[in-house]
Amino acid sequence: MDNITVVNAVLLFGAALVLVGILSSLVASRFGAPLLLVFLIIGMLTGADGPGGVAFDNYRLTYLIGSLALAIILFDGGLRTRISHLAGSLAPAIGLATVGVVITAGLIGAFASYVLNLRLSEGFLIGATIASTDAAAVFFLIRASGLQLQRRVGGVLEIESSTNDPVAVFLTVMMVGIVSASGGHDGLTILGEFLQEAIIGGAAGVAGGFALAFVLNKVDLPSGLHPLFVVASAVALFALAAVMHGSGFLAVYLAGIVVGNRQVRALPSIIAFHDTVTWLCQIVMFIVLGLLVTPSSLLPSLGASLAIAFMLIFVARPAAVALCLLPFGFSRKEIGFVGWVGLRGAVSIFLAAIPTLAGAPNAQIYFNVAFVTVIVSLLVQGWTITELAKRLGLAVRQTGRQVQRIEIDLPGQLAQEMVGYPVTPKCPILARDAVPKWATPVFVIREDRILDPLQAGALKPGDYGYFLAPHNRVAELDGLFASTEAGRAKPALSEFALRGDAALATLSAMYGLAVPAEDAGSTVAEVFARRFENEPAVGDAVEFGGATLVVRGVDEGKVVRVGLRIEDEPDATVPIAPAGARAASRNAADKLWRKVRGTLKRAA
Repeated sequence: MDNITVVNAVLLFGAALVLVGILSSLVASRFGAPLLLVFLIIGMLTGADGPGGVAFDNYRLTYLIGSLALAIILFDGGLRTRISHLAGSLAPAIGLATVGVVITAGLIGAFASYVLNLRLSEGFLIGATIASTDAAAVFFLIRASGLQLQRRVGGVLEIESSTNDPVAVFLTVMMVGIVSASGGHDGLTILGEFLQEAIIGGAAGVAGGFALAFVLNKVDLPSGLHPLFVVASAVALFALAAVMHGSGFLAVYLAGIVVGNRQVRALPSIIAFHDTVTWLCQIVMFIVLGLLVTPSSLLPSLGASLAIAFMLIFVARPAAVALCLLPFGFSRKEIGFVGWVGLRGAVSIFLAAIPTLAGAPNAQIYFNVAFVTVIVSLLVQGWTITELAKRLGLAVRQTGRQVQRIEIDLPGQLAQEMVGYPVTPKCPILARDAVPKWATPVFVIREDRILDPLQAGALKPGDYGYFLAPHNRVAELDGLFASTEAGRAKPALSEFALRGDAALATLSAMYGLAVPAEDAGSTVAEVFARRFENEPAVGDAVEFGGATLVVRGVDEGKVVRVGLRIEDEPDATVPIAPAGARAASRNAADKLWRKVRGTLKRAA
């Protein structure tokens, strides 16, 4: 009975930690703190030096939990990656994931051996553990902050962070062997082992992805089991590739890309389930890593660890990024931002546990340096990436579209998806005569009654509408049912309808707008295509001084109608003229406004 009591106590303790992590994330979001740091701190407070007093030093269990969590997180990252978005990003990202990791490890290795008075091989082992960016941290922080980056920059960051783990794992294992004097590696052997990891992992990932998609479409699983089947398959694929001496990390990422870019049954429910599982993996992984560290053991090497962390953030990572991206024509702003978003996370601590498992000398130092580096990275870089992206003009501005989509799986149907939406008073769909031709109305729920489309007629606020739509056009339908007007602080004098092919230069001349040089010769539709990565949606907006262009219609991914708003925002710094002067000025302004309005109507 005592054993059963202990097991129950452990279950209670683990569940309580997860609940505290989830609730703490709400507080962290309110103050803008990196959520991953919150989970680490909770683990540290629970550990041996914290109020919890729990002594935890099971590196083998940590390695197991870390492998499981990273496999799921990387598969989720691949699942959300669109192949069409990889153009212009793949080659530079692969360069960063290979050459960039080696350069970073070399620079950090030389510096670490100096400040910690270690052998050069031991310094390079430290460099290897913290050389790669963390896909979990990059995906998580960017998405949690609601940040949408320009496609090329975002693609480079996501591909790099997902594909540089095999290189870092290989370097770490190789350096552990050298430091432990258990292997003499020549250059050809090292290259051969690396190619083996990459080729086997890549082949297993592509083959596993196609096999998983085939099974999902051909096997009639009970409703609700598709997401669980996918998670189990991803973990199995990770383990299989590793057993075959390939890169399990690369395998699950590529498998996710394959599945996410094919027509797969129950894909919406699979992605929604992965949202929850990825959150849980992050929480558990970072809490366990926090439990593993003993803050008092960090003190002897704290100064050197901080120096290494800042060397990585301000010198090694930027230098590696500049050398890898300059040949591809990236701008200074892009290079600077990619260099800054070199987030370190659980992967670095996870890799630093390998020397301990292998019994390498000075293993505690490697772990302590990695842990301090992750803390500094989350604080310094994680807290600033959103603001930096906005300041550098690399964030794609989106309005706060709020949409609630209900997805219904259709067994045996892959081309169409059934989706439902609540109709709010501020949905753009209310301004249309009908839904788009490619969306088929199925039924409408109104006042607890189910009506067919003919009975229901036009949609009304409070309705729930259900439609059949192609998978690749559901995002357009989202825009029609999104509350795009919520939270507008400035009242608009008026809104004029314009066609998407209206020339921006004409509007600029009429209003004296400060239009960027790259937009001067473009149409309105072309501007939205650039700003929103060829995926504009109803409700997206672009501001030009005192005017705002708002998307009102999209057809096959192209903006066909926009609304032009003139904001009523008097300049408080301008002195108020006498009454007579104000009247004369107002008459002149009225004449100008009538002229502008007539021109706009003709342009529409």
